[in-house]
Amino acid sequence: MIINQKEYKNVLLVFALESEAGKAFDDFNKLFVGIGKVNAAYHLTKAIVDNKPDLIINLGTAGSTKFDRGSVVNCTQFIQRDMDVRALGFQKFETPFSDDPVILNYGLTIEHLPKGICGSGDQFEIEHTNPEYNVIDMEAFALAKVSASESIDFLCFKYISDGADGSAAEDWTVEVKKAAVALRRELDNYFLVN
Repeated sequence: MIINQKEYKNVLLVFALESEAGKAFDDFNKLFVGIGKVNAAYHLTKAIVDNKPDLIINLGTAGSTKFDRGSVVNCTQFIQRDMDVRALGFQKFETPFSDDPVILNYGLTIEHLPKGICGSGDQFEIEHTNPEYNVIDMEAFALAKVSASESIDFLCFKYISDGADGSAAEDWTVEVKKAAVALRRELDNYFLVN
């Protein structure tokens, strides 16, 4: 696989759930990490030790108040949206006593796709009120953080399944069935041009 003129020989696709992949990615090495940042970090770290990938591609569903339902967004910036220690004098989303920036800038850019800032947290956010991010999920920050810490290239595509609003849970249930087809189409479209 070649991305931005760089060849990758050991690509690992990472999804939260099998339903996000369907049968569309059976020809790839896949990892299903489960829901949430802890599961994502744990299972990806184990897979890195076992498989030593040179590229990690996170594919999955996400909510958004900016991007249209059914669109695919290339996320290259990540925020840990449930890290809030302002009561102790820290900046919103800042991890205390860490040199990590509030916004993790890590990921390959695919020119023809819209760019998103993904806020990951361990709650299903249905009333999106934070202007700092425009894509909402539960795993991408952890996956990007582990990839960056291990110096492994990272690519993140999110299929927008809902509007991060009061009907997000119902919308996700319908849209997750369409996610695999749309995500595979984007991979195929991009890699056919390169």
